[in-house]
Amino acid sequence: MYAVVKTGGKQYRVAAGERLDIERVAGEEVTLEPILVVDGSDVLSTPAQLSAASVTARVVGEAKGPKINGFVYKNKTNARKRWGHRQHYTTIEITGISKG
Repeated sequence: MYAVVKTGGKQYRVAAGERLDIERVAGEEVTLEPILVVDGSDVLSTPAQLSAASVTARVVGEAKGPKINGFVYKNKTNARKRWGHRQHYTTIEITGISKG
């Protein structure tokens, strides 16, 4: 059984026991919104079917993504700007997928 969940503006394919990094969330227990649930030949995809379905996960830890460096330069005006970004992630472990 697996599900496709939506969190942080992205979609992930998850199964029970799987770990993944998502954008930072608060709390010890997280409930994710499923978009699709597949259990063998059963596929739940309509909003009416998915209203009872849920995906639960527990927070394992936090992580940081790779450092992204940027540089903006404008010719003939001596305008320079350096910037950097490092995304923070929450590592979660999928504890269960319920069809409802």
